[in-house]
Amino acid sequence: MDATLIIAFLVLGAFTGFAAGLLGIGGGMLMVPFMTMMLSYSGFPKELIVHMAIATSLSTIMFTSLSSVRAHHSRGAVLWPVVKLLAPGILIGSWIGAWIGAKLPSSGLALFFAVFVGLSATQFLLDKKPKAVRELPATPGMLTAGTSIGILSGLVGAGGGFVSVPFMTWCNVKIHNAVATSAALGFPIALAGTLSNIYYGMSEPNLPAGSLGFIYLPALLVVSLASVSTAPLGARTAHALPVKSLKKIFAVVLYLLAGYMLYKSQR
Repeated sequence: MDATLIIAFLVLGAFTGFAAGLLGIGGGMLMVPFMTMMLSYSGFPKELIVHMAIATSLSTIMFTSLSSVRAHHSRGAVLWPVVKLLAPGILIGSWIGAWIGAKLPSSGLALFFAVFVGLSATQFLLDKKPKAVRELPATPGMLTAGTSIGILSGLVGAGGGFVSVPFMTWCNVKIHNAVATSAALGFPIALAGTLSNIYYGMSEPNLPAGSLGFIYLPALLVVSLASVSTAPLGARTAHALPVKSLKKIFAVVLYLLAGYMLYKSQR
């Protein structure tokens, strides 16, 4: 990588790490479009760019999640019993999601990402309140929810917070607990998705140098170093600022990124 690309990945990692700690989202929805731009700039094979952007983004979440959850855990905000119930389904779903993504053409994957991120942005913007009587489901329902979260996360290269945080708040979990618990769920999502992307990417004949399956290792290293440094800052900020206004700003950013990925799907 040249110096410009290294600096760009450092900035990307710092920004997405902060967002991961702040909103429990893993940073993938922000990272994938920018990673796509950077890999395009580097001249990667067109048919692999989106796959590699999603896989590399997902792999960085393993490190960002650990850094973020440590900060949340120190405040007693992580609901570990909820993590225990959701994690098995998430591990299964994340592997399946990455497998589905490997079967899709790059344009189709970009289109799916754009639509899903657009819907997620709308969800953040509307900020609907759950009914007061709703609670988290029993074990079978949590297994189903975890599998669904894992599949979607594996497909779009995100930590699952864009689904798990709304799901938990919909079930009347307090927002700060939902964000903290989502940060903890990011690790099993990223682990299963990373292993799946390595496995299914190894058979690809046109992988660029420095790749392990669909994962671009130099980007993984640089982004992770930066994101691990800023995730705790985001976690601390989440406990000090009103989240509602931050969600609106985040929604606008997501709409812009969804537009870019929609553009990439047509090229």
